[in-house]
Amino acid sequence: MNFLRALRIIWVVGRYRLDTLLQHQALPWFISFLFWLFPLRWVFRAKDNEGRRLRLALERLGPVFIKFGQILSTRRDLLPEEMADELAYLQDRVAPFAGEVAQRIVEQQLGKPIAELFAEFDLQPLASASIAQVHTATLSNGDKVVVKVIRPGIEKVIRKDVRLMKMMAGLMNLIPDGKRLRPLEVVEEFERTILDELDLLREGANAATLRRNTIDDGKLYVPVVYWEYTRKQVLVLERIYGVPVSDIETLKASNTNFKVLAERGVEIFFSQVFRDSFFHADMHPGNVFVDISNPDIPKYIGIDCGIVGSLSREDQSYLAQNLLAFFNRDYYRVAELHVESGWVPANTRVNEFEAAIRSVCEPIFEKPISEISFGLLLIRLFQTARRFDMSVQPQLVLLQKTLLNIEGLGRQLYPQLDLWKTAKPFLENWVKEQVGPKRFVQALVQHGPSWLAKAPQMPDLIHETLLQMRKLGTADERLRSELLLLKQQEHRANRRVLRRIFAVGVLIALMWQAPLQDTLANLSAGQWLAGLVALGFILWP
Repeated sequence: MNFLRALRIIWVVGRYRLDTLLQHQALPWFISFLFWLFPLRWVFRAKDNEGRRLRLALERLGPVFIKFGQILSTRRDLLPEEMADELAYLQDRVAPFAGEVAQRIVEQQLGKPIAELFAEFDLQPLASASIAQVHTATLSNGDKVVVKVIRPGIEKVIRKDVRLMKMMAGLMNLIPDGKRLRPLEVVEEFERTILDELDLLREGANAATLRRNTIDDGKLYVPVVYWEYTRKQVLVLERIYGVPVSDIETLKASNTNFKVLAERGVEIFFSQVFRDSFFHADMHPGNVFVDISNPDIPKYIGIDCGIVGSLSREDQSYLAQNLLAFFNRDYYRVAELHVESGWVPANTRVNEFEAAIRSVCEPIFEKPISEISFGLLLIRLFQTARRFDMSVQPQLVLLQKTLLNIEGLGRQLYPQLDLWKTAKPFLENWVKEQVGPKRFVQALVQHGPSWLAKAPQMPDLIHETLLQMRKLGTADERLRSELLLLKQQEHRANRRVLRRIFAVGVLIALMWQAPLQDTLANLSAGQWLAGLVALGFILWP
């Protein structure tokens, strides 16, 4: 079966001439020769651009490769811009599986007949994607819900295709420039992401957390999870009714306030990243709807919470300060923060890094503020930082992807969106809260009970620490003494070696003056004395 799958992949590679994506002049000669012999090379011509051909090939290869293309499109630090833009158009064009099969999976997972679980269950799917499909249903209490069911056999297909992807990634490493693209790392990242999406309990937990974090703001609505009907392969959610965010005509017809809608999207993003440190990382238009019951103050509805991101407190702080430094065009501070955070090596020359950042950012800042893409600015910054050996930060990659989605949505809804004006006050307030008295009081309230609980143990801990320090001091003194003794022994050994080298040199000189065939009687008294001294140096321990 793997062999047949491999043959199909080879056929698709030839059909869409993906061989042109590789720089033939940079390939080892034997691989170039195999490409030259490849029969499909002479049958098909490369008509479209490379990005489009790659997208069409991934669509032809099926759901796993489509999902891979979607995730790959977020790695703009690895791909040419034109190719990343093309892959961003990938949609889950996957044929649905039979509703009866979905019904059987639900019954197996929940352990009851479908008639006992739901008052109604529509066998016709509402939507079908790479990993799962969705059916509408009604609970016995009258609640309208959607039932998400994992595609049968998809895990086996995923693991099989991932093995083939890893094999192809290994072949890419043979290309001189292939290692720079880190193909194996990209495939492993894809494997982790897609296998996580197979666990609908994880997605339900993500949705419940996002709902709890955002419900009081009134800007984003996340559907309720019905936990009693949720299992690893089945997820039951409240059914939502909204307008797809991409349906601009319907939103216009409803007199939706696009300015408020666009600004709310930015506020939601920054609140999730900096306030909650838990953000929806898959906010493409297919996962975003709009509640237009009050068109003057529209509300977002977010679904499909399979992919989420999180930042540590340190990453939050460094990122916020980076963004503020950008707003103020303080490039030296941006470079400094990258070094302080450990994103680039500590030996990086800050002045050189600052000059590189300025060369990237200044041309962008010359544009009108409404035309500046903040997401692309961050991407170009990270691309520049890679020249200074910036290590890959997975949490920042997810952040880039989400920011690009949010900014793209905002500009589509309201082209005059000033992301900077919306974001800067939020960031300034957040940074002030992290270092001001308010933050100190919050930390006291948050950690105070724990500190009080540990207080009785503090005297014993201090006493034990002092004892350990005394022991360490004694051990340190002993170690210093041993090191000093070793140095003295090494010094004596070096002197002994030098003496013996000198003595051997003297003996060689004497032998040179008096060859072996001569008798020892030919040596003068001085030569005898020099020889005896040299021999003494050799024998002296």
